[in-house]
Amino acid sequence: EKTTTFDEAEKVKLNANEADDEVEEGEIVEETDDTTSYLSKEIATKHPLEHSWTFWFDNPVAKSRQAAWGSSLRNVYTFSTVEDFWGAYNNIHHPSKLVVGADLHCFKHKIEPKWEDPVCANGGTWKMSFSKGKSDTSWLYTLLAMIGHQFDHGDEICGAVVSVRGKGEKISLWTKNAANETAQVSIGKQWKQFLDYSDSVGFIFHDEAARLERNAKNRYTV
Repeated sequence: EKTTTFDEAEKVKLNANEADDEVEEGEIVEETDDTTSYLSKEIATKHPLEHSWTFWFDNPVAKSRQAAWGSSLRNVYTFSTVEDFWGAYNNIHHPSKLVVGADLHCFKHKIEPKWEDPVCANGGTWKMSFSKGKSDTSWLYTLLAMIGHQFDHGDEICGAVVSVRGKGEKISLWTKNAANETAQVSIGKQWKQFLDYSDSVGFIFHDEAARLERNAKNRYTV
């Protein structure tokens, strides 16, 4: 079954937008037999992704009530095709529109965005920082590269998180085997290339972050 690349994902969106533009605003389209046949064909020819993915949202209101970490995570939507991704992405607030304290996650289906998840437990994170309100495009490009299977070591990737804080935003790329330096460094370098990000980025092991918190040091830097 053919999967869809980063570039193809963008083309699918452009084609969808062109199709939408052909209908005037407020115009009622009569469903002829040809229309029904066309729609059936379009539904049957969705562009499948290599994996299914799930958006998760962490509710900052629940955090403020001192709830146990992770208890405020909510499963928002699972998608497995390019079309369903765009449908979800266009109906979810972009980072610049999220409230301070919010975390939006996109992880492979059945992997929870928690350090304790068995797939994530031995992993770590690459992290990029952005000025307040400036991460929207980088978040989108991270998602497209990730779900479009553009990383040479894409099987190592668990998911991505954008975190909105008072001083700015951070995007984190979670991987599952932190000790595999070759794979992690490759992922970090490719991520920077996809986003045209010029600053250095560091990789922290989950277990060290859990034990040392803010004192955890970068184990790899690119």
